[in-house]
Amino acid sequence: MMKVVVSKEIEQVCPGFVGACVEASVENTPYCEGLWKEIEALGEKYKSELTTESLKELSGIAATRRVYKACGKDPSRYRPASEALIRRMLQGKALYQIDTLVDLINLASIRFGYSIGGFDASKFIGDTLTLGIGRAGEPYEGIGRGMINIEGLPVYRDEKGGVGTPTSDNERTKIDIHTRKLLVLINGYDGNEQQVCANAEFIIGLLQRYCNSTDGQYFIYR
Repeated sequence: MMKVVVSKEIEQVCPGFVGACVEASVENTPYCEGLWKEIEALGEKYKSELTTESLKELSGIAATRRVYKACGKDPSRYRPASEALIRRMLQGKALYQIDTLVDLINLASIRFGYSIGGFDASKFIGDTLTLGIGRAGEPYEGIGRGMINIEGLPVYRDEKGGVGTPTSDNERTKIDIHTRKLLVLINGYDGNEQQVCANAEFIIGLLQRYCNSTDGQYFIYR
């Protein structure tokens, strides 16, 4: 299994951080009708319960925004992905449909409010991921975004460099239709281990239903 290390610089800005790493063998597909019914149902629920302002108060989102500020990043300019996805729903815009694995991870992020990184585990360099803070001038190609400025963003790095931030994951390790080994990182900046575990178990259940996964497992790191 991949090792995940939380750096001292993250401990300083978020001493209560707790994360979960989910690993599973999977089968990806271009589209899954059952999954999209779940996504659409959750979107309708949120439209009746949340606004674009009140969603910032959800525990996982509020905590991620606080960490962005502590690291020196404006969370309204570089929105955590979970916030951006829910905002899109509340504005009546359709979520982007990518493929079953990516759509599934988006549902899990929306459901719990945590920023979640999803990766093709076969594309990592080395056996350790380290959570740190982005540096000035550090090269980082966000998925569908081109080169982005990750200075002051929490970032996971493998031996080669950055692979994931709460705003955007990296093109180099992205999921595609051929992905067979999935790794998911759940970022609990609110320190709520119970909710982080529930999110991990929710993802494993989705993978069983929609991606023919039978070996999903997770571990907690902090």
